[in-house]
Amino acid sequence: MSTGNRLKDSASPYLRSAAHQPVDWQEWGEEAFERARAEGKPILLDIGAVWCHWCHVIDRESYENPEIAAMINQLYIPVKVDRDERPDVDARYQSAIGAISGQGGWPLTAFLTPDGKPFFGGTYFPPEDRMGRPGIKRILAAVSDAFQTRRHAVDEQARSLEEAVRGAELVPPAGGGFDAQVVDSVIESAVSRFDQTHGGFGGAPKFPHSSAIDLLLERSHWPDGARLETIAAKTLDGMASGGFQDQIGGGFHRYSVDERWCVPHFEKMSYDNSELLKNYLHGFQVFGLAKYRQVAEGIIAWADEVLSDRDGGGFYASQDADQTLDDDGDYFTWTQAELRAVLSPQEARVAELYYDVGPHGEMHHNPEKNVLWIAGTTQEIGGELKMADDQVALLLARAKGKLLEARRGRRPTPALDQTLYVGWNAMFVSAYLEAASVLDRASCRDFALKTLDRIVAEAWEESGGFLHRVGGPRLDGSLDDQVFPAAALLDAYQATLDRRYLDTAERAMRLAIERFGDPDRGGFFDRATDAPPLGGLEVRRKPIQDAPTPGANSVAVMVLDRLHSLTGEDLYRAWAEKTLEAFIGLVPQYALFASTYALAALVHARHPLEVVITGSDGDPRASELQRAAHAVYRAGKTVLRVAPERCAGGVLPPRLRETLADRKAPGAQAYVCVETTCYPPVSGPDELAALVSEVATTVGSASL
Repeated sequence: MSTGNRLKDSASPYLRSAAHQPVDWQEWGEEAFERARAEGKPILLDIGAVWCHWCHVIDRESYENPEIAAMINQLYIPVKVDRDERPDVDARYQSAIGAISGQGGWPLTAFLTPDGKPFFGGTYFPPEDRMGRPGIKRILAAVSDAFQTRRHAVDEQARSLEEAVRGAELVPPAGGGFDAQVVDSVIESAVSRFDQTHGGFGGAPKFPHSSAIDLLLERSHWPDGARLETIAAKTLDGMASGGFQDQIGGGFHRYSVDERWCVPHFEKMSYDNSELLKNYLHGFQVFGLAKYRQVAEGIIAWADEVLSDRDGGGFYASQDADQTLDDDGDYFTWTQAELRAVLSPQEARVAELYYDVGPHGEMHHNPEKNVLWIAGTTQEIGGELKMADDQVALLLARAKGKLLEARRGRRPTPALDQTLYVGWNAMFVSAYLEAASVLDRASCRDFALKTLDRIVAEAWEESGGFLHRVGGPRLDGSLDDQVFPAAALLDAYQATLDRRYLDTAERAMRLAIERFGDPDRGGFFDRATDAPPLGGLEVRRKPIQDAPTPGANSVAVMVLDRLHSLTGEDLYRAWAEKTLEAFIGLVPQYALFASTYALAALVHARHPLEVVITGSDGDPRASELQRAAHAVYRAGKTVLRVAPERCAGGVLPPRLRETLADRKAPGAQAYVCVETTCYPPVSGPDELAALVSEVATTVGSASL
């Protein structure tokens, strides 16, 4: 008898998708552990996500199979976890199963003792032996037999595995003070892994490394930055021209299965697109090329249309890859016949050449399906077809519009996970606020502030900090859910000079220090010290690795340094430095995956830059200075527009107010400040842009 319907009221769409299965799934919690202990059974743990293709495959092949479900219900207590809902559970069991199998990922299939200790597992298992993988039926029988007949060996394996996970998460004592030279090891890792042919880092499968791109762009302003500039540009170009970018609808898929950025895994994640939006904004700032602005605008267009709760505010978590398990990105791919049915012959010919569409495409499940990627330039196509470049561009624009409308109107849209996760929303708020400044998009500013206000109204507790999601049953926030909103609050303060954003950011980081901080060894744990027991692997973790989102400890450092720069509160600077020191010995080990740490180290070494622009609201010179300040990419930079008619004395924090107290040059002026030092005011946009670049490459450089 199926009792799977216990998941039908779950807040998680992934868990609700299993409500019809004959497996007697339970949600993660003490009730499942108590039942396992009472019945003397091991736990079968499935961790996955609603966007995960292979999670749906194992569901259909195995967990909807009555024979396999009966085995599971007889031999195990089955527990299903949504990795987006419970990243703390996922992180610990990924580490454990990775130690067993040498790989992680989703679905994660783990076998646990009744008290939640893992002793065996892997990722996807087919129902029967195939593809070099053992079948799940054989595994279910063998693991149950081992648990019942060789329990001592199982418990010993569980203890050894727990110690391995504990050791992997152990942060060694800092081997001395902070030294910003550690940044060089991260940059050299990026350089050594750079794919000179296609851009990006490493081979297939190829993921975006957004923090690494920002790191290279930040250092590209330095005297030796030409090669870093080249690497960043090649990577931005490679990602943008491949099928990794949705060439029709905008936005990026999760990763590319090949090294060419051509064939993606088609799901689209909020956290990837927010960080890639920042990358292309920064690329536009550094290179001034319209193509990077266009990619950024494409991400915004997709997020506005698909990923946003336009009425209430908020960014949804993800968009699925497929409609059914029988397709693989069919919503996003085209046969030649499908394309020709939508376009005029002339439009089709241009589109086929530009997007490399032919009778045979790239998709294994349907060889006629083509991934759209940019295979040539409009100039090359114009030369082949004897057309002017502007005529080719016009035909392409028409073709793209028709393909997008046909996709919207004739194909079922892949499902959205409409959960509003606090940390991921905050990341997009920061990206949208940056887009508003760099691209002069007031609509981005308005929606970002609307989203942030909703997060504060519905997921903020003055005594405990931020929760993990907006709505649904209470779910305590992780470290990510504290530091990303704190960063977004500082960005909102920059955009509005509304002190409530700055005050809430301060409160959030003080709570993070109190509840997540390690006062003895520095750094922050991913779970609060007063959080209820996790169950199972009670392992303390301090996240530093960029995977898949920027490392939370590194983000905390940048937020703390920005707060110190604004307020002068030494507590923030001390915690920033102590956190950098806590991980300095691990940075060479994580290398490319410590890129956010390297960015934080650079900002800490030179201190965040503050650009304060004075002048009345209607002063065109002040507006020009503001645009010039936003046009330069500098990590950790704050631009404050101080108009006397709407800025009472309290809008600036005391430290900055005191620093600027004796600087009262008439008219519109820009002050570039570092710590308590402000450079002489400038009144020209070009002069300001040059000063921001110069200061950022000289202040703190002695320590680098």
